[in-house]
Amino acid sequence: MIKTLLAALIVSTALIGGTATAQTGSATLARIKSAKLINVAYSPDSLPFSFVGADKEPTGYSIDLCKRVIAQIARAVGDANLKVNWIAGSVSERLQMVASGRADLECANTTQTQSRLAKVDFSNLIFIDGGGFLVKDGSPINRFTDLAGKRIAVLKGTTTESRLNDMLRLLQISATVLTVADATSGLAMLEAGDVETYAGDKIKLVGLAVQAKEPAKLALLAEDLSIEPYAMALPRNDSAFRLEVNKALTQVYMGGDIEQIFAQWLGKLGRPTGLLAAMFLLNSIPN
Repeated sequence: MIKTLLAALIVSTALIGGTATAQTGSATLARIKSAKLINVAYSPDSLPFSFVGADKEPTGYSIDLCKRVIAQIARAVGDANLKVNWIAGSVSERLQMVASGRADLECANTTQTQSRLAKVDFSNLIFIDGGGFLVKDGSPINRFTDLAGKRIAVLKGTTTESRLNDMLRLLQISATVLTVADATSGLAMLEAGDVETYAGDKIKLVGLAVQAKEPAKLALLAEDLSIEPYAMALPRNDSAFRLEVNKALTQVYMGGDIEQIFAQWLGKLGRPTGLLAAMFLLNSIPN
């Protein structure tokens, strides 16, 4: 379990206190306190991280973490009845919402990158994934070099798209890259034979395969296209707000809640790797 792995990596860690007061100088906290409302951007189709559940409400691994963060922010602004306005959007839309002030917080499966840090800030890491390729079982594609002459679908505006194009250029592979607006469209193109593979974050590809018409007829390539460090996008230049977010994440990581959250959404994929357990530890902030 995650707690066991963390215990093996750390001798003692002081937990962050459960109650905080609103930090002075935080425009975001002041706006939330005044409006009695927090606007949160999320992905409606990034299972198992962030998606619309059967009850038509946001759900998933990242959403569970986000709810802990929202509770901490409610304590920080002194409003136990803080309302939450969930706003669905693509990754580019979500980042723009945060950058423009339409959203105070973003909770999904968003990769932190240097280019994105030019427009938004990020919380401490919430997950580490790798980019990869979903193919039909029995496909002749077994490695990157097999992509030559093939059609590849990828979600538009994602880090996977840019890293895919970089990889093709670096390896001098000639392939056709087709961008899609949402992951389900990419899966549909793969199932229909319109493309030979769909590129995306591996955990999300597993989630897509589970939803496919015939999951057993799909497979993941073993090679990693990239490393994807997930974090929550936040408004820039508001360190006090970022501190409240990271306090909440520390409570989740070191208090044990992460075990239940991981088991619920990712437990079927096996135990967390040592790398992921170390990530939880290294992204916890001692009091």
